[in-house]
Amino acid sequence: MLSLLKFQNVLEQLQPQSQQKTYLLAVSGGVDSMVLADLFQVSGLKFQIAHINYHLRNDDSNLDQKLVSDFCERYKIPFHLYEVSAKDKKPENSIQNWARELRYQFFRKIQKEQNLEYLVTAHHLNDQLETFIINLSKASGIKGLSGIPANENKIIRPLLNFSKDEIYEFAEENKVEFREDKSNQKTDYLRNKVRHNVVPELEKINENFLQNFSKSMEILNQTKDVLNDLINEKITGFKTNVETGQTIIDKDKFSKESDLIRFEILKRFGFSDEKEMQKIFTAQTGSLFFNSEFQLVINRNELIFEKKLEVRNENLEEILLEIIDKEILIPENIKSEIQEFGNCFWKIDKQKVQLPLKLRKKREGDVFFPIGMIGKKKISKFFKDEKLSILAKQKIWLLCDANEQIIGVLPFRQDGRFNSDDSKSFEVKI
Repeated sequence: MLSLLKFQNVLEQLQPQSQQKTYLLAVSGGVDSMVLADLFQVSGLKFQIAHINYHLRNDDSNLDQKLVSDFCERYKIPFHLYEVSAKDKKPENSIQNWARELRYQFFRKIQKEQNLEYLVTAHHLNDQLETFIINLSKASGIKGLSGIPANENKIIRPLLNFSKDEIYEFAEENKVEFREDKSNQKTDYLRNKVRHNVVPELEKINENFLQNFSKSMEILNQTKDVLNDLINEKITGFKTNVETGQTIIDKDKFSKESDLIRFEILKRFGFSDEKEMQKIFTAQTGSLFFNSEFQLVINRNELIFEKKLEVRNENLEEILLEIIDKEILIPENIKSEIQEFGNCFWKIDKQKVQLPLKLRKKREGDVFFPIGMIGKKKISKFFKDEKLSILAKQKIWLLCDANEQIIGVLPFRQDGRFNSDDSKSFEVKI
């Protein structure tokens, strides 16, 4: 059962000398976070509280805020509030992801301003089970199945081994005030579906299901630790070049490792897409693969990993184009890149574009209207449909005008809005 002493022991295991540390608690007003706040307050820890009012539940949202602020006022705890407004641009879809990103940005901002070392959340054992089931349905690796970490990236979760029922019992015994979020009863979201439809059925099968799951999670996390040690040992054995920061792996030896070991090692270098991994093993000498942090060069029988020296500034990767005798002139070095993917001959309506025309790389949120198709399409989705590799995506150029209208993806598809049959139109020949 959850008790003050058990909580203090768990916190001390997660953070030795916990009384000397400083914390920011994420408190919503629900039973989990209010019990967490009560435990921190009774333990005499150095902490502050952050609350976000999303204004998604009308008066209920304001009553949640009042409960948390009253608690802070009663115990003289610094209280930080963020009220979501129109400027935060709530999306029509993926509200949960948007809300999560918003609150963590706010939490990190407060931590920095107030010099608070650790963020503390009230995730509990039932959350852990729901996450496990969701990740299981996605064919997650061992890290995903190991669930929510109790201590990672300066975020600690001291209630992770206690069930929701234990938290309710503690609240009742210690007269902790809290509010129920009625929206949690809905099954609009995947997590709520798992909570209300899947978990109860599992608990019917075995009344000790949750306790047994907790033991299984301990074993899984121990397995993950053993695997991590093995991967670290493997990587330490690879040849490294201190001057260049390169890690060099013998391709033949690497191919003899199990799929699990290869997968985990490549993940350490940022390559986690299984299809991309298969391409790495069949790629010819000179092939390049990129991700946000590393680049991989295939050199005969070696895989050479190195950190990218600088982050691409896409805004600088713009090439203004000349037009002579109605032909749009593409620099020869760029043209040779484009020709790797094919050729094209486009006619572009002069009246519908604003000069100067330019080439640039894809940016987040780019869309166009592919000729021969109905409606618009995200460039990222177009790339996916074309089954382009990471390396290929790096090489693709977009033809745009001065107003950032995308005229086409070279050489794959022109935007139908700018197509023309006029003999005097601009032309692109690749």
